[in-house]
Amino acid sequence: MMNAKTLGIIAAVTLAALAAAVGLNHSRKPATELRTSQLVPGLKEEINAISKVTLTGAGNQPIAVLERRDAGWVVASRDGYPADSGKLREFVLKLADATVLEPKTANKDRYATLGVEDVTAADAKGILVQIEGPKTPVHLIVGNYNGQGGGGTFVRGADEAQSWLASGTLTPDKNAGDWLSRDLADIPAAQIAEVTIDKGGKTLRVYKENASDPNFRIADLPKGREPSSDAVANAPASGLAGLRIDGVQKADAGAAPEQALKARFVAFDGRQVDVTAWEQGGKHYGQFTASLDEARAGAHIQAAQDTAKAEHEAAAAKAAAGDANAAAAPPPAVADPGKDREDRLAELKKQVGDLDRRFAGWTFELPAHKYASLDKSIDDLSKPVEAKPAAPAKKK
Repeated sequence: MMNAKTLGIIAAVTLAALAAAVGLNHSRKPATELRTSQLVPGLKEEINAISKVTLTGAGNQPIAVLERRDAGWVVASRDGYPADSGKLREFVLKLADATVLEPKTANKDRYATLGVEDVTAADAKGILVQIEGPKTPVHLIVGNYNGQGGGGTFVRGADEAQSWLASGTLTPDKNAGDWLSRDLADIPAAQIAEVTIDKGGKTLRVYKENASDPNFRIADLPKGREPSSDAVANAPASGLAGLRIDGVQKADAGAAPEQALKARFVAFDGRQVDVTAWEQGGKHYGQFTASLDEARAGAHIQAAQDTAKAEHEAAAAKAAAGDANAAAAPPPAVADPGKDREDRLAELKKQVGDLDRRFAGWTFELPAHKYASLDKSIDDLSKPVEAKPAAPAKKK
């Protein structure tokens, strides 16, 4: 028979074995069971509660501070200029959808290899993301993308020792300008009737007589000069097409220099945009205003109504000749031309008002290629007229 001592030894060994088995089983649990599967639990449910997002980079330097205000999201660190709210929402949703894939190092000496060291370090690679508004604020260091290991992004809670590999590409943009609402204007060259540029006391004007003309012409070409190519005058007219800014500051931060060039874009429908642009410190800046030439707008509307009337009359004549498919109700321009004119004019005024409000009070940093399209003179677009070769002398 076993004595009490032997039984005690067996019991101790059994308990130790059970403890080891439990520990082994726990160590083999997937990372999603070691930590909540969601990287930021509850963020998706509280996404509409977010009121502020702060991005901080190396040396504890702020990259961007985005705040939700009455009129929408703004980049507070850029004087409250409107933010790209779609981009911000996309970034926050990526964080909300991200899951923890596996634990990584908890050794602070190895944080830098993952890019999750404290951003107080001057050479920190990661970005501290702080989100305010939800019940549990977010303080997350987003490190390197795991490009060599099958995807995912290394992250660490700012107040935690443990780092993690999370799903998705979570690295936010590190340029403050990328968080701005960068779309400024979009008036295609096809809608432009003329552009006038005053630069250094000289004036360049390019124009089209009709919207259907293939190319712009150069006005008042000096004697002995001709366009350097058929399409050379098209470049200035593209200045407002798909115009996106690189940065912004309050207009009262500094006046435009005296040597700044002046440009005026006039659309066929009467919309006008005036630009003051200059180069300074290797960057390009512009200030804009928008207005409506109501006389030109009225002429454009009248021409559109005349076209609509002619087309309707042609369709009616075709229907009278036996083509029932050609019959159609008169368009607004024919049925009630007075109201149609008012509606069209009101829409143009709205477009101009929206543009001018967007422009007002700001100096915009412009892409180099957009500034280059304005930085033109007649000499830039023309060349000396080539002398025609003399006709061969007739043989006697």
